[in-house]
Amino acid sequence: MAQAFIAQQLFDGEQLHREVALTVDDGKVVSVGGAPAAGAVRLEGLLAPGLIDIQVNGGGGALFNNDTSVNALCKMSAAHARFGTTGFMPTLITDQVDVMQKAADAVSAALTEGVPGVLGVHFEGPHLSAPKKGTHEEKFIRPLSEEELAIYARDDLGLKMVTLAPENVSPEDIAKLVSLGVKVCLGHSNADGKTAAAAVAAGATGFTHLYNAMSPLHSRDPGMVGTALISDGCWCGLIADGHHVSPETMILAMKAKPRGKVVLVTDAMSLVGSDEMSFPLFERIVTRDGDKLTSTTGELAGSHLDMIGAVRNIRDWCGVELTEALRMAGLYPAEFLGTDAGRIVAGAPADMILVDDKLQVQKTWIGGKEVFSVSE
Repeated sequence: MAQAFIAQQLFDGEQLHREVALTVDDGKVVSVGGAPAAGAVRLEGLLAPGLIDIQVNGGGGALFNNDTSVNALCKMSAAHARFGTTGFMPTLITDQVDVMQKAADAVSAALTEGVPGVLGVHFEGPHLSAPKKGTHEEKFIRPLSEEELAIYARDDLGLKMVTLAPENVSPEDIAKLVSLGVKVCLGHSNADGKTAAAAVAAGATGFTHLYNAMSPLHSRDPGMVGTALISDGCWCGLIADGHHVSPETMILAMKAKPRGKVVLVTDAMSLVGSDEMSFPLFERIVTRDGDKLTSTTGELAGSHLDMIGAVRNIRDWCGVELTEALRMAGLYPAEFLGTDAGRIVAGAPADMILVDDKLQVQKTWIGGKEVFSVSE
């Protein structure tokens, strides 16, 4: 059934409009502008494209590594919808191959069942560098094998991402992954600039959580960080939580990269959208202190960040215009993934959020269906 709205303010992904009519039907935007339809519902605040998070480990008390089920994906979807996420890549960090297979099966089932917001799957590992493993379990880090390739080759997983260390996966294998429809990102790597550049030339198009768990920029070698900054065709994720990267290093990335190539990510763990203060991760415990997550072995273990919080942070800490911050959380990740989301224009998915003047989410729609409202 068609829905008609009048938005006090509407950001379409490119431009800001005031007092504009909007019609939605069959999960898509039908029209923007023109005379409002009879009975149109007025939306006070700013209507904007839904936010897209390409790195979500958990939410709502569920961690994907610990619970590779459709139910866990439903919990993650509901938790992050409260904070404006209308599309996300469930992320499985380095684990055993049978866990990867179960995660793939859960994503396939979620897509079949239409779990709101699930876009595909992001395998962050297991083909990483032990010296830059971060919170990943070293005993599960391993080379690419036919078992993993069989998972990456599946055509029932929606969008597919793999984060790998280029010193441990050859350019030929990276090209093979790309030919299978996988978005290859580089991360958790100690590679030198030459090795990272060869991976980009082979088809890698992303760098996972820029600056974190990767070889730094040096005067005589760009390392992973420098290669990420000078690779104009690649997207870079930033965890804007105040713990992973400083405002100054985020500003540097935005100055170095072409417009549209820096995207906001959360790297969120299970505690987002829950009242819990700790959770098990393999043989360790991760504890929340404020909005910082730390493992019993001392390292940062993901984040307690949500997407609208990332938008607020990049605006407030780095002086980014609100419309550009929203693009970094919506349009630009959509462009990285190759989807038509991130816009409110005729024909686009009706994935939208309504925020107030404090940038707090009031309503979230996925495919035209209201999935969250503060009034409920």
